[in-house]
Order: sequence, then structure tokens, then C-alpha cells
Amino acid sequence: MSHNRRNFLKTLGAVSAGAGLLSQGHLPLNPEVMDDENINFSDQEFKVTILQTTDVHCQIHSHDELFWENDKAVFRKTGGYAHFATYLKKQRKKAQNIFLMDTGDMFQGSELSVKTTGKAISPILNALKYDLYLPGNWEVIYGKKEMQKLLGGLHAPKVCANMYHDLGDGKKGDHIFPPYYIWNVNGVKIGFLGYTDHLVPIRQSPNYSKGIIYTKPEENIAQYVDVLRNQEQCVYVIVVAHIGLSQQIHLANMEVTSGVDYIFGADTHERVRTPIICKYSKVVEPGAFGSFCGRLELTIKDGRIIRDSYFLDEITVDKYKEDKEIHTLIETIEKPFLNDINRVVGYSTIPLYRYFVIENTIDTMILNALRWRLPDIDIVLSNGFRFCPPRTTADSTGNIPITNGFIFDMLPVDSHIRTGKVTGKQLKEWLEKELNNVFAKDASKRFGGWVTKFNGMVVRFRAFGEEGKRVDTITVKGIPIQNEQVYSICACERDGDPADMICRIKNVMEPQNMDYTLHENMRAYLKENSPVTPTISHSAIALDAPETLLTQVYGVDYQFH
Repeated sequence: MSHNRRNFLKTLGAVSAGAGLLSQGHLPLNPEVMDDENINFSDQEFKVTILQTTDVHCQIHSHDELFWENDKAVFRKTGGYAHFATYLKKQRKKAQNIFLMDTGDMFQGSELSVKTTGKAISPILNALKYDLYLPGNWEVIYGKKEMQKLLGGLHAPKVCANMYHDLGDGKKGDHIFPPYYIWNVNGVKIGFLGYTDHLVPIRQSPNYSKGIIYTKPEENIAQYVDVLRNQEQCVYVIVVAHIGLSQQIHLANMEVTSGVDYIFGADTHERVRTPIICKYSKVVEPGAFGSFCGRLELTIKDGRIIRDSYFLDEITVDKYKEDKEIHTLIETIEKPFLNDINRVVGYSTIPLYRYFVIENTIDTMILNALRWRLPDIDIVLSNGFRFCPPRTTADSTGNIPITNGFIFDMLPVDSHIRTGKVTGKQLKEWLEKELNNVFAKDASKRFGGWVTKFNGMVVRFRAFGEEGKRVDTITVKGIPIQNEQVYSICACERDGDPADMICRIKNVMEPQNMDYTLHENMRAYLKENSPVTPTISHSAIALDAPETLLTQVYGVDYQFH
């Protein structure tokens, strides 16, 4: 164990919060008015380093990653926990005091995670010696009890101030995890307050989060900031949040976050390289898939933060070679599943990616596979996700291999395909809602996903138009949509949705589940049609935004690249 690590462990102090007396005021702590007899701050200047990973989605190996440089997509290898371990060792070696946290979506997103219900990931995280965790929106994928076991199996503390046990009839029980955590380093306290996405029961299959009640952060954030600032006397408060960049910016502009220095965000896989300055706090988010690590360096003297600097570090495989111990651990864990994960099931002639807000080649391939199986369906639908790192590297065939594991990366939930019928009016109303979820002027109304994908329908719309009036034209098979006309649709079922709901469209007529799943369909499609060329079809056409739009965030100084 390094000297710095021993010093860190000596100075680390934790306080898990339950109910406490709240002071009447809500003012940031001022060290000048504190009782010097009770608190002795070091008069020596020292530094604190806080690291954040998030949305790794069980991508344990290095992978192709997409960057937007000089108005074009550029791909290079990044990520992988063994490479991250080398980066981490270097940071720990040079840092005086260091704190590492992951802010969610740790246990979902790969075949290894599905086959082991997330358990394969825990030993890796424990070996990396994280100091704090926040549950993300996908931590509930295996159900509440499994989520508790998975997070409970991690050695470091967990925080979340807006997840409660559901006692029935809408009654809230205790917090599932402590709402905050305090790091005491050299007599200086830094508070971490956690919030996850309160929209989980709507955004995801309802059965996943059964037994949990979520609340909006603004319902209690001021109370806990008050506790941290005035009762616990923290000199710095960081909100760790998994609610999406738009929602995090919205929160940072609300008065209830007065006293919050930073919001360390997650969920939308955004790459904030320079902190977004909001009315009450700064907001950052460190990408996804282990390709990046956010790094905040604080300089402290006399109990004050005298300087802060933020960096987004790229975990490039050329710069950080694999750590042998973590590599061996991963190899051992993955060995029983490796043959199936690496089994090639098809090929693509073009790069596969899923980063653009409107259309992507991965989604086009999924839609093409559904269309191949169900040629008579009028409209094929697929949710707008940002899962899955790109795949761009060709093998000896000259094409890009699609493995069984990559199907799990694209579609971590292997749902059955559901068909049904809807009217043109239903489709119009649904499209307006879906577009508002992505582009709402009010940032608090934006969901974390992107534009829903479709085949068989062409929609021209204004991304930044008026709510309820974004859609310009809709055509099905080249014919303008008619309100009373009935159209057949298909998508995947969601666990816990009513039988007459498809892709969040309610009151679907004649709903029927097929006897095959998304994965089965994709494997059959690739077997029959490989190599495929899933060229973007331009089914969704934004009249006021480029087809290469990479973020739903606007109105602030931020660009995804």
C-alpha cells in the first residue's frame, strides 16, 4: 500500500446521515466565524483529488470510442478496467489525498452482467478500491432485492437521498441507502449528497423498480445541504447525481441548491470538459463506458477551498497499459462465458455506433432486423438509447464482426417483440410527447433518452419548436398519415407495462407478443443477411437541427466531442 493511500485511510472519516436537527438558516459555512477552540484547520496548503467514473455499463474491456473532431466522427481505443487501474495507480501515486467514486449504471449493459445478474462486476470494483457509490437508473434491472445485494456487496459506502422503501399505498419508508457521506481529510469535511433519477418507473420497465418510491431532488436537497453546511460544518458540498445533464443543469439553477459547489452528474453519457457554470453550482459529467474519468483538484488552506480545477481525462489504451492484476482478475471472472461472448454471429460493412440524438447505424440495424421478420407491419419502432460503445474495427474478412456479446451490448434487455394497431391520431400525439421528452424547452422535462427510432414512417419535425407542435409532416409508405386510419406497429414489450402498451403508446389495439425475442431475431437476421450495411435511412428529419446532433442540451456553453 502506498504512503499516500495509508495517509488517506488514516484521514478518512465517514458519517452516514439519518434524521438530524436542521438549523433555521441555509447559509454556506464560513470558517471565519467558527469557534477556533473546537475546530483546528491545518494552516498548511494541501490538495485533494476527487475522481468520478459513471455509466460504464459493464464494459470491462477497452473498446472503440467515437469522438467528434473537426466536424467528423473519429474513432480510437479507450476504456477497460485494467487500463483504468493503471491510470488510477498513477493518480494515487501523485495525489496527496484522493477519493474515487462511481455514480451509477455499474451492473447492466453486457452479456457477462446479464449471465451473472451483475455479480461478476463486484470483484472488479472492489479490487479498484472505490470510496463511494451512487445507484444509477439501471441498478434496478434485476429487481429491488438484487439491487440491494449487489450494492451491499461493494465494500465502499453508498448514498442516495431520494430512494425509499415502498410500504404500500404510496407510503414512504426509510431511505434504502444513507442520503449523504462525509469525507474528513486533515480536519476539513467534504460532503457528498446523492440523487438518482426519479423518473425510473416511467423511463424503464415498471417492474424493475417495484417496491421503491422515488422523489424529486428538490423535495429535500435544501434540507440536506443545510445539514452538511451548518450542522456537519462541511467546507465543500458535492451533489452526486444520476439524473441526466439537462436535469442537472436545471437543478443547479434552482435556489434549493444554494450551498452546493459542484454537481457531479451522470446518465446521459455527456462529456463535460469545462464545468458548466450555473446560477448556484457548477455541473460536470464524465462520459461513459469507462472511456473517461472526471478529476476535480481542490487546493485547501486554513479550512478554505482556495482553488479548484476540473479535468476530463481520456483513458486511452496507448497511454495507460493494462494493469496485470486487474487483467488477470477479469480474465478469471470472464473465462466461463468467453466463448459465447466472442462468438461471431454476423458482420457489418460500415461502423456501428449509437451517439447521435436522431439516427444511428446500430438502431438502423435493429429496425432492419425487425422489418425483415415482420415485413407486413406498417411501422417498426425502437427506443432511443445511448447504450453500447461503437464497433468499427474490421477483422481478416475486411468487415466488422458482430459478436453475441455485442448483441447484449446493443440490447441488454432481451424482450419479446410485441405487435399491435394504433390510429394516426395516436401516433401523432405520441410523437409529440416523445419529441418533447428529448427537446423540451424546460430542461426538467427532458428524459435521458434520444429520439425514438422508426422504420416505415418518415417524420419531419422541428426539434426546437413549440411543445405539441413540433411535427411538421408524417408519411407512412409515402402517404400522409390520416387521423382515423389504423396502422400496425411493433416494438419490444417492457416488463410491467400494460398488455395494450407498446413503446409508451397507450391503448394499443390487438396487442400480441411474438414467440421470439429481440436477440433471437437479431441472430436470425444476421445469419440470413450478413454482411449487413445499416445505412441511416433518414426516417426522422429535423428541420432546425443537423442530423449529426450529439446532445439534447442547449442554452449553455457546452459541446459534445
